[in-house]
Amino acid sequence: MSDQNESFAENAPGKYYIVKTCIGCILCSEIAPENFSENTDEELAFGYNYVRKQPETRAEEQLCEEAMDVCPADAIRNNGKSN
Repeated sequence: MSDQNESFAENAPGKYYIVKTCIGCILCSEIAPENFSENTDEELAFGYNYVRKQPETRAEEQLCEEAMDVCPADAIRNNGKSN
């Protein structure tokens, strides 16, 4: 099964996405708050993060790359496609 099939439904369409290995540490939303958000649905056993908005500027792209590099669960992916 591909990573794309293991991604959260909340991910905004585009090249960045978060897969279900996310541990909900919120580092990505601290690094790039415009692009990542936390799902804290009370029905879940734990929260997780997702791509709220794909990067629109070079600065946002760099922050998404930084978040991907520091993700302790290696849950942020970039498939290189715009959609």
